[in-house]
Amino acid sequence: MSSVLGNKENNRKVNNWIDGKLSKSSSDRYEIVTDSATGEQCASVLMSSEDDVKAAIRSSSIAFETWSRTSVLKRAKVMFKLKELIERDRKEIAKIITQEHGKVLDDAEGSIQRGLEVVEFACGMPHLIKGEYNDQVGTGVDTYSMRQPLGICVGITPFNFPAMVPLWMFPLAITCGNTFILKPSEKTPSCAIVWGELLKEAGLPDGVFNVIHGDHIAVNTLLDSDAIAAASFVGSTPVAEHVYKTVSEKGKRVQALGGAKNHLVVMPDADMDQVADALIGAGYGSAGERCMAISAVVTIGNSTEPLLEKLLPKIESIKVGPGTDNSNHMGPLITAEHRDKVKSYIDIGEDEGAKLLVDGRDHEICNSPGYFLGPTLFDRATKNMRVYQEEIFGPVLTIVRVETFDEAIQLVNDHEFGNGTAIFTRDGDAAREFSSNIKVGMVGVNVPIPVPLAFHTFGGWKRSLFGCNGVYGMEGVRFYTRLKTVTSRWPTGIRSGAEFSMPTM
Repeated sequence: MSSVLGNKENNRKVNNWIDGKLSKSSSDRYEIVTDSATGEQCASVLMSSEDDVKAAIRSSSIAFETWSRTSVLKRAKVMFKLKELIERDRKEIAKIITQEHGKVLDDAEGSIQRGLEVVEFACGMPHLIKGEYNDQVGTGVDTYSMRQPLGICVGITPFNFPAMVPLWMFPLAITCGNTFILKPSEKTPSCAIVWGELLKEAGLPDGVFNVIHGDHIAVNTLLDSDAIAAASFVGSTPVAEHVYKTVSEKGKRVQALGGAKNHLVVMPDADMDQVADALIGAGYGSAGERCMAISAVVTIGNSTEPLLEKLLPKIESIKVGPGTDNSNHMGPLITAEHRDKVKSYIDIGEDEGAKLLVDGRDHEICNSPGYFLGPTLFDRATKNMRVYQEEIFGPVLTIVRVETFDEAIQLVNDHEFGNGTAIFTRDGDAAREFSSNIKVGMVGVNVPIPVPLAFHTFGGWKRSLFGCNGVYGMEGVRFYTRLKTVTSRWPTGIRSGAEFSMPTM
């Protein structure tokens, strides 16, 4: 079992993981990690120096020489073992997530499961990485293709999914034959060390997977390094754009997933009980700190009032409290600063003229220790309001009323983000038209959070994704490999002399 799991010390230090072991920094900078439900310190995390990052890069570079030539069958066996170990420790891992992030334990364990599905997908790499073969494309000429690893890959991951998002990246990268450096959020750092220790237990050679903690110094040192072959990022749009520009300008591969403003479109014929239940989970689950959370509700025609009749009582019944209690539906926000930022958006919405139906600032939980905020609901927002335009990343739902189906599609398509969306309806024609014409990367039909399973691919459109590859699925396999095509001929002897033209039929 990982040394992190079951460690109850409030002063434990989260160090780097380099060359198969915990590694103390040459830096003396540490940041406090807090239990978001209490506001108390639960750990401190190392802020790496440039030398620390360079040490991880050296370790990854050395390991790549051997790991890239290791049989894909052996690489896949590591993933089979990792799957077993995660299943063994998943409840303890969930406790770490809940302590550092705040989400309810059941939600934390569910996020581990969605990451575990990518591990399972990676177990099939011997099949996934297969090339193609054609014999006799010309007389005595055969052509075949292969997919080969890139080198050192980097993953920069957000605070809200310290288990799931890294698991979307490194299992595929490693099983494709690359080495991997993970830079997790300094707000939720401990899971990254769990992955290092479990991978070592699973038989992964030292140096194939390294962890660097830190801030912009660590990130920029990684991105600026000529040794890095590819970078994967999940976070806010401004940083995603920075990562994309920095890495792509060096001619390196990059997948950078940014922000979102996910719309749920409600047709008048929708089952309003179903819609209300969907909005409670998709809007307020994990305190709205999900890139796939629903934050904008688009009601068409006369659908608003029937929806509110069902929705308002459900919002009032939401239990907010520490994530360690599975009877709670929603935990705290990640930090006091972020809670205050979300509260400021409620102020902005009021000032802009949106109708505040439920005010999370007045929730009794706000008087408790920790970074709590109650669920909030706005009605009669317009497309020009900041509460509609901007990603709030908190438990704030905003209703925008439109008259027609076409207006709803136009509203969604005009937004700068195109991560996820959903439509709730009984009309198959409307659903088909919506799915075909909406300019969004992931679409749900009567499904509020349409996160694809591991054998498909996660990724948005517009300013929600920079680069041309989403994460996991076959897109992930293609991202972490290069295609090589070989055309060969094996003559029985030198009989025809030199040839200066391309072989043909």
